[in-house]
Amino acid sequence: MSLVTRNVIIALVITVVLAGTVAYAVDYLNRARINELSTMEDQISIDTLSLDTQFSLLEAAPCDSAASSTTLVSSLADLGNRLSYAEDQLGTDNAQVVRLKEQYSLLEIRDYLITKQLAEACGTKPVTVLYFYSNAGDCADCDKAGYALSYLRTTYPSLRVYSFDYNLDLGALKTLVGITKIQDTLPAFVIDGKRSYGFTSLTDLEKQFPKGALATSTASLK
Repeated sequence: MSLVTRNVIIALVITVVLAGTVAYAVDYLNRARINELSTMEDQISIDTLSLDTQFSLLEAAPCDSAASSTTLVSSLADLGNRLSYAEDQLGTDNAQVVRLKEQYSLLEIRDYLITKQLAEACGTKPVTVLYFYSNAGDCADCDKAGYALSYLRTTYPSLRVYSFDYNLDLGALKTLVGITKIQDTLPAFVIDGKRSYGFTSLTDLEKQFPKGALATSTASLK
């Protein structure tokens, strides 16, 4: 066997081994990713059921359970963070992600309605924000607006921020959009019942809150 032929064979063997290694690694990572996402979906389903049960308990004894409402806000926010991770991993158009987003949106709407009931029945004055965004590539400032609201929610744990994908095909969400009279100019906000559109900066966003509203929300010590 000539030196050239031997070198060609060696190169071919190395190429095949490398290709096989890469294929195995890709397959392993894909299987691990699928397993991770399946576990995540199971956990989100459990959390969804837990939150729904908490809602029922709050409805049964609203004023007696008012203190538990803040804990519920934190749980709902944690669920939203896991949903964001699922979006990053699978994409916003993935059927799993859309189904989870629909479940989460329904929980948000229910919490929003319970918050209003608590306010009327118990004399509480919660600070609420309805935030409408789009993942369809037609909202250049939606990411910045989302980050700003995440900062405010972290700084003021009792601030209730409800984020909705405006384009989500969900009957309850469409009804909410109709009731609040939100147009398709995004990002859109309903802050304590007042509508506004567009995002420029965190400072300007804070100015849209009623005077002293954020100060009444317990600031985080972190």
